[in-house]
Amino acid sequence: MVIDVNIGIICEYNPFHNGHLYHLNKIKEMYPDSNIILVMSGNITQRGDISIIDKWDKTSIALKFGIDLVIELPFIYACNSSDKFSRGAIKLLKEVGVDKIVFGSEINDIELLKRLANTQINNKDFDILVKGYLSNGLNYPKACGKALYDVTNININTPNDILGLGYIKEIMLQKANIEPIVIKRTNDYNSLELDGDIVSATSIREAIKNKKSIKKYVPSETLKYLNDIKYLDDYYNYIKYRIISSDISNIYEMSEEIKNRINKYINCSNSLDKLINNIKSKNYTYNRIKRIMVYILLNITNDDVNNFKDYIRILGFNENGKNYLKRIKKDINIPIISNYSNGGELLKIDSKIYSILGMILPYDKQVLYINKDYKEKIRIFIDNSDDVC
Repeated sequence: MVIDVNIGIICEYNPFHNGHLYHLNKIKEMYPDSNIILVMSGNITQRGDISIIDKWDKTSIALKFGIDLVIELPFIYACNSSDKFSRGAIKLLKEVGVDKIVFGSEINDIELLKRLANTQINNKDFDILVKGYLSNGLNYPKACGKALYDVTNININTPNDILGLGYIKEIMLQKANIEPIVIKRTNDYNSLELDGDIVSATSIREAIKNKKSIKKYVPSETLKYLNDIKYLDDYYNYIKYRIISSDISNIYEMSEEIKNRINKYINCSNSLDKLINNIKSKNYTYNRIKRIMVYILLNITNDDVNNFKDYIRILGFNENGKNYLKRIKKDINIPIISNYSNGGELLKIDSKIYSILGMILPYDKQVLYINKDYKEKIRIFIDNSDDVC
């Protein structure tokens, strides 16, 4: 088969649901002769959640439904603000030479999104307004949204459009030869309602937590991997211990104000959610505080982030993806990690994630989980069955 185009997707698949399947099928319909390259968050997501399905199992699901090559978005980008999440994802897609990126959009107007991204980069009034709103105590996402509205009279406040703007802005800033394409988003990303066949990942996670059936909303392939689900709340005592027993000043994204608020409320908050709600303010969003709790749990410091070096970690591929990777390897300028043993220092945070997240499991499962990232090899999908090489 002659491949005409290489398509990039950025996703968390937390979990893979009918909306993701719709997205993939639309891409195949639009570009039937294409390679589809997925940059995917691992076991920690952008909003500071623990993925309810392990990254290796998410890889198997992705390959089953037609992704050709799965690349992990490193933790430093994956669990970060939308700007940094976008920066890392576009870096990797640029490095592997994709031609187009296809993402869901509520506004569904790519030319408008391009104009808005250009405004964010080049309009001096926008920068001045953002600084003004920040000095008045607004958090960064709200400051950017209000400044953009002031300059353009257009309100962008839905999650996919905010991320889409981030992708387009990074394509421009990185001078990446990638064309952004939008697909109309058919549901509310943050909705908790289970209404229709395509619902948000948020509502599915909430339903799972409340022990409601989600069979209608996800492929059967997803259902078989929903076991040993972990939530960040499960680690609250570990987080609390770290806060009380150690100096958290050098934790990534920690400010003096946040540190003082954490210390003020840690002993009177009986759950992680309570602590985060006590700490958050108009300056600091719930999600930002939640990410900081992840950094505390994993002891992610400013040095860890400042010394981070980009890499491409391959989680899985099919025959098309394998051939594509062979063709582009010589043009890739950062390390390619195909198994844990050749990752070395680059994967020290991944090792920490598995070791710490495994602590709450029964001992027999704990050992298997902690060793999982060391032992797993690239997932390969051949003839409708995935295997491990």
